Amino acid sequence: MRAVAVQLRTDFWFSRESAALAWGLPIVTVPRRVHLVQGHRPGRETDPMLARHLGALPERDRAECDGLPVTSLERTAVDCGCLLPGGEALAVVDAALRDGVDLDALVERLRERPGARGVVRGRRVVAAASPSAESPGESMTRWALLEHGLPAPELQCPVETRLGTYRADLGWPELRVAVEFDGAVKYSGRYGDGVEALLAEKRRQDAMEEAGWIVVRVTWTDLRSPDRVAARVVAARRRAARRI
Repeated sequence: MRAVAVQLRTDFWFSRESAALAWGLPIVTVPRRVHLVQGHRPGRETDPMLARHLGALPERDRAECDGLPVTSLERTAVDCGCLLPGGEALAVVDAALRDGVDLDALVERLRERPGARGVVRGRRVVAAASPSAESPGESMTRWALLEHGLPAPELQCPVETRLGTYRADLGWPELRVAVEFDGAVKYSGRYGDGVEALLAEKRRQDAMEEAGWIVVRVTWTDLRSPDRVAARVVAARRRAARRI
């Protein structure tokens, strides 16, 4: 992006995944091209890694981030919400809400582009978005469940145990079913003792299960097959319902 910025001689703003990276929003799949929006097409196109999107960019959708011209945080969230795969789109919009973006502003921008590419999915993504999601993995897990017809879970769901109150990533307290996204980084030693982190997680899960909760764990590998993730959660909810 910085190499592109010093070469272009026309007004432009980085957009879509490129703008999301500049803003520090989570992009799950590494982009293959640099995206930007500009008012006119150049005389010749020479770089296959550069995706130019033509169109006027309203003043409210222009911003600067870390010295780079980018689409505003709101515009970036809406563009990614419409154009990225659903779970990845939700991860971006959740993060934008955590960063202070107003949900109503996203709804309004979607209302202003009826019939545009991806707007139907963008509306679903924004409707499902929440600032309470704490990681891209949580967002993608939630999207997999919603897309397979499960009822919306409570985010950061409180679970009372003998060791105190824990917060499950996703949960249905009426059934005492929790879904935990398990990113391997917390066991890697990057943020402290990996063995102690693993033992602490085991104590946490043991306490939740002793309190009567069914805990379904999801990893990045699991998310490659979202239908299987949903099936596991459906089965857990059925087991829980039989206890009531």
